[in-house]
Amino acid sequence: MQVKPPERPLAQRLLWFVALWLGGVGTVTLISYGLRLWIAPK
Repeated sequence: MQVKPPERPLAQRLLWFVALWLGGVGTVTLISYGLRLWIAPK
């Protein structure tokens, strides 16, 4: 018989989702601005 670990509260799971999503969006934004400055500096 397998014992399941207790599920985390919904608020905690949503907070992790939002944090990871914002981290991904921020990373893509930084990379795109860096490439933009590198390819076409003003």
